[in-house]
Amino acid sequence: MYIVFEGIDGAGKSTQIQLLKQWLEDNGFRVETLVEPTDSEVGKLIREILQRPDATTDTVQKTLALLFAADRMLIMDKLEDQSKIFISDRSFISSLAYQEPEEWVEVLNRYAKNPDLLILLDLDVKTSVSRTSGKDTFENEEFLTGIKDNYLRLAENFTCEIIDANNGVNKVSSDIKKAVAPYLGICPDCVL
Repeated sequence: MYIVFEGIDGAGKSTQIQLLKQWLEDNGFRVETLVEPTDSEVGKLIREILQRPDATTDTVQKTLALLFAADRMLIMDKLEDQSKIFISDRSFISSLAYQEPEEWVEVLNRYAKNPDLLILLDLDVKTSVSRTSGKDTFENEEFLTGIKDNYLRLAENFTCEIIDANNGVNKVSSDIKKAVAPYLGICPDCVL
């Protein structure tokens, strides 16, 4: 199974992925986590470009879309392993939410695997800004409101569970477990 976590920055994706991984392993599953961008040379280049002051310009955004698609292809072969559950921190859905034009981003990512399950951590924009203040100067309330709207619209195209990420870590984790359990044949009423 390929489970993808998406959401605006500060939603708790990294934390929740680790909690879900541990819970799934405790239930006997083999789990591997992935993160986009990867630690490949392409991923390192993406991280470097994202720190530049011109990261939001049209040309740089188009370049980043190409790099993200290339970086993403480096992990596609891994996803063929049927013996594991893969949990990814972001996917091509992030590119669709963050980059334009959407039609072009779709073409670039046509070989990217669709998630079997999308977990969208839905966070209030003001909370996102307060949790990530100083991280990315271009991610302000107006920008993030548009991205959040994009995510909610895109979620309709996938098998998706939308989780309220405004709650505490333990409540969010419990909600995720209850959402994932039926997909894996785990008793949802047995989830703690």
